[in-house]
Amino acid sequence: MIRLGFEPKTHSLEGCCSIQLSYRTKKRERKGNNIMQKVISTEKIPIKMWLNEPESGAMKQACNLANLPFAFSHICLMPDAHEGYGMPIGGILATKNVIVPNAVGVDIGCGMCAVKTNIKADGLERGQLTQIMRDIRELVPLGFEHHKQRQDESLMPQGYHIDELVVVKRQYPAALKQLGTLGGGNHFIELQRSDDGILWIMVHSGSRNFGLQVAEYYNKRAKRWNEIYYSSVEAKADLAFLPFETDDAHLYYKEMQYCTEFALANRKLMMERIQQVVSSALHAVTYEPMIHIAHNYAAWEKHFDTKVIVHRKGATSAKQGETGIIPGSQGTQSYIVEGLGNPESFMSCSHGAGRVMSRKAAIRNLDLEEEKRKLDERGIIHSIRSKSDLEEASSAYKDIGEVMALQSDLVKIKVALSPLAVIKG
Repeated sequence: MIRLGFEPKTHSLEGCCSIQLSYRTKKRERKGNNIMQKVISTEKIPIKMWLNEPESGAMKQACNLANLPFAFSHICLMPDAHEGYGMPIGGILATKNVIVPNAVGVDIGCGMCAVKTNIKADGLERGQLTQIMRDIRELVPLGFEHHKQRQDESLMPQGYHIDELVVVKRQYPAALKQLGTLGGGNHFIELQRSDDGILWIMVHSGSRNFGLQVAEYYNKRAKRWNEIYYSSVEAKADLAFLPFETDDAHLYYKEMQYCTEFALANRKLMMERIQQVVSSALHAVTYEPMIHIAHNYAAWEKHFDTKVIVHRKGATSAKQGETGIIPGSQGTQSYIVEGLGNPESFMSCSHGAGRVMSRKAAIRNLDLEEEKRKLDERGIIHSIRSKSDLEEASSAYKDIGEVMALQSDLVKIKVALSPLAVIKG
């Protein structure tokens, strides 16, 4: 039987490594600092972790990744890692000539952008900030809301043959009304104060319905291929893959790239409209060039002298000297960072603080009045109004300070940003 060039089944992915954290581990100290990196050595390839005690679900998924027949070198877990669908969020997987839709995820190209202004944040009154946020809500649709009119088509990604892109072509008309919209979940717009007292604007959003539709379509195609060719990867691991021997792999890669560019175009348009509001409310505002970075994508890169596909799911690129953004949770600091190009993490870092409890658990266990009080005491104009909003409360997330300390060999902090006013999708 044809096996697409991969070895026969020899590993049971779901049965790998005990989840009592009783792994055979070793710790390595990187030269020049005191960061201790845990390495799990019980699986087919190592799992390198920049966190202390990963949750059992994320660890089980990491073991599945480490036993994939096409996984390259090692698996990485960033300090914000937590369980996702198929692959942990905050994980990095490098593969040889294979792409895994679920190792990218459903919000393809989701990412951050940030802009520094010339305005002194300390001089802003609460009433001014409140009005700015109200006016932003008038221009930027939130949650499931879209624009009533199609947006300027020239703002969409260029240079693609749309007729070749099965899913993008189908979703394109709807996407013209989704361009410049925030979406829901953990997506946000924030006005922030830098550690030197300057006003910053930050946006976190993704590819809207494009990403979801592309992910679901090609994951189904991958499952079909894997069944036909008797893949050694167990279906229940949710890590169906597309070999680049197939047209589907090339098509997914193109559609994924389109989604990533659309997500950036989406953030750019929102940022432009936010700037319009800020400029109308304040006098003589100037803006520095926008910083931007994505955290759900796969890309051909060269690591350890080998050309591989690096999947970053809830992780961002942190090449030497590269500027990135690592947000905290609602009510905590965010950071502008500079990559250190650490080869052991495939030159990557965390994409944020990472969840410490699920959305349902946060709604069930957190106290609404207590979460509101913590934000009110800090003077933050926030988005916690009802019990359902607790899924995005600060207590649902890891301590961003600890997350940053655990990856000090991956990035260095350039600017610390504290929230002044927050809009959540």
